[in-house]
Amino acid sequence: QVQLAESGGGYVQPGGSLRLSCVASGFTFSIYPMRWYRRAAGKERELVAGISITSASATYADSVKGRFTISRDNAKNTVYPQMNSLKPEDTAVYYCYAVRGAGSWGQGTQVTVSS
Repeated sequence: QVQLAESGGGYVQPGGSLRLSCVASGFTFSIYPMRWYRRAAGKERELVAGISITSASATYADSVKGRFTISRDNAKNTVYPQMNSLKPEDTAVYYCYAVRGAGSWGQGTQVTVSS
């Protein structure tokens, strides 16, 4: 059974940092690109970042460029976004996504940025 389990969300003040994790199981993690999306309350889902199979390339939404860094550890079946200089507008539920077949989603983890 394919599973993606996000963790690491929480409450942080503006300017703070968080590192999310997404552990994959039930499929060969190392052969699929991975992405992070987020959905803020009342807004459309937004693609935040993506990473290639070998980590050779990564892409970012303009809204997070220079603040977020996506990485992956194929030995641990895990993908991470390191999120720095967080802003209130980064508040959202963050989801990881495996670019495979019809796609695979995790359940999401809430990130709240507020003073």
